[in-house]
Amino acid sequence: GNHECRQITTVYGFYAECNRKYGNSNVWQYFTDMFDYLPIAAIIDKAIFAVHGGLSPSIHTLEQIKILSRVQEIPHEGPLADLMWSDPDADKEGFHISPRGAGYIFGQDVVKRFLHINGIDKMLRAHQLCMEGYQILFDGTFSTVWSAPNYCYRFGNSASALEIDESLSMFYNVFSAAPENDREKAAPVTKGQPDLYFT
Repeated sequence: GNHECRQITTVYGFYAECNRKYGNSNVWQYFTDMFDYLPIAAIIDKAIFAVHGGLSPSIHTLEQIKILSRVQEIPHEGPLADLMWSDPDADKEGFHISPRGAGYIFGQDVVKRFLHINGIDKMLRAHQLCMEGYQILFDGTFSTVWSAPNYCYRFGNSASALEIDESLSMFYNVFSAAPENDREKAAPVTKGQPDLYFT
């Protein structure tokens, strides 16, 4: 996902954590080098497309994803960045510039066309805070799975892990933060989704 890059791991504390624990940045460098080899997306049983973020106006087929060069830092723009940073919006059609500063906002029509062209049934992704731990959109063809409970120790959100069985039925295992992982912060828990959130 978009967090597995040098810039974001530096901003969100992984770099500092490695330096603090190991006395230098070598471990951080090994991890971020390895992150450059993580797959862009996956196809589950020829029926479900899974990606971190969303879709790109530059990509129409799975073959176009297969030929992307993955062994690199996630760029700031282009098809690979779009797959990591884009988000759905049930109130929009087509593609629109994202307020995140990277990727796009896309509507149900975009998802429907992508699924049809590629002969797949559903799309799964993460990347976006869901207060209930997951969100299902676009007549059940599109799901967001959020796995960080009480994100940033302040949103009070649930999280989920998705199970897909042999018949491709989906079950969302919803969970809350473990008590020993709840941190008291000066800022109160925010109920409701923020206007702009980075993942």
